[in-house]
Amino acid sequence: MTQYERMTKGLIYDPFDEEIIKEQRIYLEKLWEFNQLKPSQVEEKTRYMKEMFAECGDNCYIEPPFYANWGGRHVHFGNGVYANFNLTIVDDGHVYIGDKVMIGPNVTIITAGHPIEPTLRRKGLQFNKDVHIGDNAWIGAGVIILPGVHIGKNSVVGAGSVVTKDIPGNVVAVGNPCRVLREIGERDKQYYYKDEKIDWHNLTGR
Repeated sequence: MTQYERMTKGLIYDPFDEEIIKEQRIYLEKLWEFNQLKPSQVEEKTRYMKEMFAECGDNCYIEPPFYANWGGRHVHFGNGVYANFNLTIVDDGHVYIGDKVMIGPNVTIITAGHPIEPTLRRKGLQFNKDVHIGDNAWIGAGVIILPGVHIGKNSVVGAGSVVTKDIPGNVVAVGNPCRVLREIGERDKQYYYKDEKIDWHNLTGR
C-alpha cells in the first residue's frame, strides 16, 4: 500500500512522501493564484471552487485569503455556502460542508492529527479524520474544529469555541472545549438578539 493510499484510508502515513508532495504542490500553486484575485473577480473565484474542490454547489463564496493544505481538493461544499476572511482548512482528509452553512472569519477546520507516541511523531507521521458540518449551521468567528468532528444541521457554534467532539443538530454550543449550551427553540423565533424582536413581516431573503 502506498503512502497516498494510506492517507486516503485514514491510516498513519508519511505526508512528506514524494508522490503526495508532488500532487499537493499543484493545488497549492492554484490556491496562491486564487488569493491574488480582486474583490470584483467573483466569476473567477467561483470557477476556482468548481474546478479545484472535490464538490462545490451553486452560490458559494469565500472571502480571500483562503488557506488549505490541498487548496480545497478534499473540500465538499453544498449550495449557498459562505465563508468569511481567513478560512483555514487542513484538508489532508475530507471536509463535508452542507447547504447554506455560514462560516465566520478566522475559522480553522482541521482533519489532520499526529500520533501521541513520541517515536512516530518524531518521524513526522500523521493521520486524517474527516469533518462533517450539517446544513444551515453557523460557525462563529475564530472557531477551531478538530479532526473527526460532526456538527449537526441548524446548529450554531459560538465564536472562539474549540470543537473537540460531535455537536448534535438544532443547538447552540460554545466554549473550550465546546459544549451544548441549549437547544434552539420557540424564543429564537421571536428574538434575534437579546430582547430585540424579529420583524418577520419586513424581512426578505434568498
